[in-house]
Amino acid sequence: MASTQLVGIDIGDTSLRGVEVSGIGGKRPNVVRYFSMPIPSGAVRNGEVIEINTVSAALKQLWSAARFSSKEVVLGVGNSKVLVRDLTVPKLNYQEIRESLPTHVQEMLPVPVADALLDFYPASEAMAEAGPVVNGLLVAAIKDPVLANVKAVQLAGLTPVAVDLIPFALTRLTPPSRLVGNVAHIDIGAKTTNVIVTSNGVPQFVRIIGNGGNDLTTALAERMGIPESEAESLKRTIGLGGAAVAAENNQAVGIIREVTGTFLTSLRNTLGFFASSRQNEPFAGIILSGGGAQLSGLADALSEMTRIPVALMDTFANVDVARDAARGTQSQFGMNIALGLALGGAA
Repeated sequence: MASTQLVGIDIGDTSLRGVEVSGIGGKRPNVVRYFSMPIPSGAVRNGEVIEINTVSAALKQLWSAARFSSKEVVLGVGNSKVLVRDLTVPKLNYQEIRESLPTHVQEMLPVPVADALLDFYPASEAMAEAGPVVNGLLVAAIKDPVLANVKAVQLAGLTPVAVDLIPFALTRLTPPSRLVGNVAHIDIGAKTTNVIVTSNGVPQFVRIIGNGGNDLTTALAERMGIPESEAESLKRTIGLGGAAVAAENNQAVGIIREVTGTFLTSLRNTLGFFASSRQNEPFAGIILSGGGAQLSGLADALSEMTRIPVALMDTFANVDVARDAARGTQSQFGMNIALGLALGGAA
């Protein structure tokens, strides 16, 4: 078992975020420190470390600025190079199931089995004609991108104790009282959206979508011929709210509604696919998180389109936070993935 004090690291395209947690595995873990800092453009692309030395140097700066005490870390994976699919295997112990995965999954993978890292998350047991089986989720990640992230961490003098699937990390932040029935957890990042559906807290379905909040910023910038910084500001100012908008912003309003409408339709179809595969079981709710979820009016629009109650995630609801956990002007915003990774690291 890993230490009960770990740092979850969220390596994003534009920033590094770290959350140090003590008392992991206890009734009420404690956030000791959390910190976020930007990284040079191009060093990370879609969560994959491209410039190992640059990211390693940034991680050293993060540790110095945040004053994290632990050097044991948990990394997350969750991009278009990670495949998560339903898989049913003969009932064996967990280690035997993991060892048998290559014989079950080659036809599902876009690369040879030798080039992938495989894991299995058991969800339920059943009886088939050939005997008892285990139903669960296959997790397959292309090996090289994961190893690049691990190497960057090691070069920074840190010890990776686990690599976790980001969608799994998100489910650890929702209070148990809100995990009854089918609940969709949707995290909208800059370039990637993670969707995970749990049934009474047990993960049943994962999709990693290669779209995020930056798609809207880019569309505004390109179609209006303005800098991305101006497009980002315009997006945040206008949002999807019903407030009156100045006539000169009519073009921006049209672009925001068009791009966001397409994205929301994709989310609705993803949730609809899960429901149809489970005899149209209803959803109890949607938990929304991530920077893209902050777009004004988005939560209401998603609820209206799906007819499912939507709530924004309260990242620190299930943990205690030390009085001096935030250094400087650090905000809790955006710390959800790093916190979820740390909470799962002692398993």
